[in-house]
Amino acid sequence: MKAQLENIYSLAAADIEKANCINDLDEIRAKYLSRKGEFNEIKKNLKNLSDEDKRIIGSLANEITKKLETSLQEKHDKFYKEELNQKLQKERLDITLPGKYIPRGKVHPLTSTTNEIVSILQSLGFSVVESKDSPEVETEYFNFDMLNIPQDHPARDVQDTFFTTVAKNVVLRSQTSGAQIHVMENQKPPIRVISPGRVYRNENINARKNNFFHQIEGLYIDKNITFGDLKGVLNEFIRIYFGSSRPTRFRSSFFPFTEPSAEVDVQCIMCGGKGCKTCSGTGWLEVLGAGMVDPNVLRGVGIDPEIYSGFAFGMGVERFAMLKYAIDDIRLFFNDDVRFLKQF
Repeated sequence: MKAQLENIYSLAAADIEKANCINDLDEIRAKYLSRKGEFNEIKKNLKNLSDEDKRIIGSLANEITKKLETSLQEKHDKFYKEELNQKLQKERLDITLPGKYIPRGKVHPLTSTTNEIVSILQSLGFSVVESKDSPEVETEYFNFDMLNIPQDHPARDVQDTFFTTVAKNVVLRSQTSGAQIHVMENQKPPIRVISPGRVYRNENINARKNNFFHQIEGLYIDKNITFGDLKGVLNEFIRIYFGSSRPTRFRSSFFPFTEPSAEVDVQCIMCGGKGCKTCSGTGWLEVLGAGMVDPNVLRGVGIDPEIYSGFAFGMGVERFAMLKYAIDDIRLFFNDDVRFLKQF
């Protein structure tokens, strides 16, 4: 049996030496070392030997098996490296050649401006309202009635507002202010939220106006809130957005849902307050409207104005983007002109 094992080893070693590829090695392994291989057939007969012969022949069989496994693995590694090198040479890339230009889209300037404004206001403690509280299709109840806008107010005319045919008194919202009613009806003070979104107005389109645009509404309701708090928040927002302290002024104005109301101006970005075409020679640019929430609005949503007070503000995203990037025509944001958009 010892001679038989040595003979099989010699034959297997010769076959390994003559092997030309990994498939040949797999066949040799199956022929000699598998369960049905020649070595295994001999091992099955070890039970018929004496204990001493079992020890000698078994040890020899194991030694030969290890030698063949080692030879097969070494030859396998050699073939694998050769095949890999051939494949690498065949698929070699010249990394010195210029790559193919793949054009990529960029964030729209209105989107980036919205994100920047929202990020600043969030850093000042405001949170963004949920989408259910800021729908673009509204009833007159939220868009006008609860905002203290009377029935005969010009904003309710079809010349200013888009009324839908979905149902009676359903409109495309003309301001994001309706979001504050949704929030105040479902949340108790303190409330500090912002609502970004699109709004629609029946406007003639020109360089300064479009029939749909973007606004961000802000609302802060709590005890002992004053106009000084409003000025502090807006001045800090303007400082962060424009990158440095900039003179502001609050001009008395009127909005049905705030009292007192104000329009906020900043020193002209273009001329530094000296007066130019952009600011119509005044040295100031209007950027947003604001005011203290009217007590009638608070009562309408079940908040006691004797206990709570608050302020609201609204800004146009397009206006802030135009100021920051020195854009003089609002229509450029919506014309899908790649020459314009790829600048951002």
